[in-house]
Amino acid sequence: MRTVPHYISGKTVDGQSGRFGDIYNPSTGEVQAQVQLATQDEMSEAVAVAVAAQQGWSATNPQRRARVMFKFKELLEANMDELAAMLSSEHGKVLADSKGDIQRGLEVIEFACGIPHLLKGEYTEGAGPGIDVFSVRQPLGVVAGITPFNFPAMIPMWMFGVAIACGNAFILKPSEKDPSVPLRLAELMTEAGLPDGVLNVVHGDKTAVDAILTHPDIKAVSFVGSSDIAHYVYSNGTANGKRVQAMGGAKNHGIIMPDADMDQVIADFSGAAYGSAGERCMALPVAVPVGKDTADEFVSRMKEEVGKLKIGISTDAEAHYGPVVSSAHREKIESYIQMGVDEGAELVVDGRGHSLQGHENGFFIGPTLFDNVKPDMQSYQEEIFGPVLQVVRAENLEEAASLPSRHQYGNGVAIFTRNGLAAREFASKVNVGMVGINVPIPVPVAYHSFGGWKRSAFGDVNQHGTEGVRFYTKVKTMTQRWPSGDVDDQSFIIPTMQ
Repeated sequence: MRTVPHYISGKTVDGQSGRFGDIYNPSTGEVQAQVQLATQDEMSEAVAVAVAAQQGWSATNPQRRARVMFKFKELLEANMDELAAMLSSEHGKVLADSKGDIQRGLEVIEFACGIPHLLKGEYTEGAGPGIDVFSVRQPLGVVAGITPFNFPAMIPMWMFGVAIACGNAFILKPSEKDPSVPLRLAELMTEAGLPDGVLNVVHGDKTAVDAILTHPDIKAVSFVGSSDIAHYVYSNGTANGKRVQAMGGAKNHGIIMPDADMDQVIADFSGAAYGSAGERCMALPVAVPVGKDTADEFVSRMKEEVGKLKIGISTDAEAHYGPVVSSAHREKIESYIQMGVDEGAELVVDGRGHSLQGHENGFFIGPTLFDNVKPDMQSYQEEIFGPVLQVVRAENLEEAASLPSRHQYGNGVAIFTRNGLAAREFASKVNVGMVGINVPIPVPVAYHSFGGWKRSAFGDVNQHGTEGVRFYTKVKTMTQRWPSGDVDDQSFIIPTMQ
């Protein structure tokens, strides 16, 4: 059986632990490969390689580092079909979603091409008599990323693209569920001209994660995953003196005002709630229609729309979404559906037990729709991460806006309305990190920053954009004075005391 190796110092390296994780084909339910799981010692060896490589890489001038990013962008575009097929075969998302996954990562690489501009420091001439003060941004050294299964191309590139362009070396620990694309990305980076050892991919489980969190030569850790693990990574990483950004779970709400364009609302929720089988931290799994008439129309039309959705294998060009990533995850989603039933929510469409002819062992689950969900229900309070849409009815905008504001998660929220004042007030006051106005999935473009609030994010610096540059660099400030004439006649005066 094919095994997925580590990637260290510019080449694939077989692991020595003797431990492996199964990689499934979600469309068939079959084990198609195994991934090698690293020991703590193997992680340390990769870090040592990165430490040695980073010294030369940080000394490379920024525009030469950017040229590697330009070439990597070209290679991503040239290999898009290969990468998408590889991604779909291990994750299960349809090819169109896989290409979107790669494209959103590619856009961060495009941003990284211009990082030399953002690495410029500040300069003050004459801060005191003959004294100039200037600051520069310098790389941290070796940094690491721990990435989830749901975006095996985009999220690694969110991290390593910015970090490497800033002059750091990078250790990537991708999800063991779909590790082949991250490995291939590292190979393409080498082909683009990145020196050996600057980007290393080390596969593993909790052993590898803990090795990252405790290794003294790893200066910063970026994480995306569930909130409980995000809190664990943040707590342990910071306790070991590391800079940490840890993005967690979500329960994004879509507020539907009575004046909203209902045709657009239905189309937006169809894609945002069920696209990629709901396995997105920026999915839209909660609809909050305002007023009984709005709610009745939404539920009626959404039920009809759900009936049009086609679930298929990842290579089916006509499928709206494919299987979920594993049998265990399908069971978890189905348990949440049963929880909603037990709690008294109205199950309008039940997606459990979905089977695809010829692929009966695949990890498929049909679209599910709940109405009359209440805020005190556990199924509402927790992240389901599947193709399940819950409708929570509200009487007015104030009640609707209080739902995402009070929820434990604060990743994204959307409002659908023609009323500019209502949208402006809502966006200003809602206690959520990313807001969409008639935009169902408000993921910022690459030159802005991504990050939620509350239990959706731990740490105070967001992903990519200028925030990403801040995270992967440290500021050094120099105060300099060049005396002229007789040094003994020169008295030093602190600028602030002038």
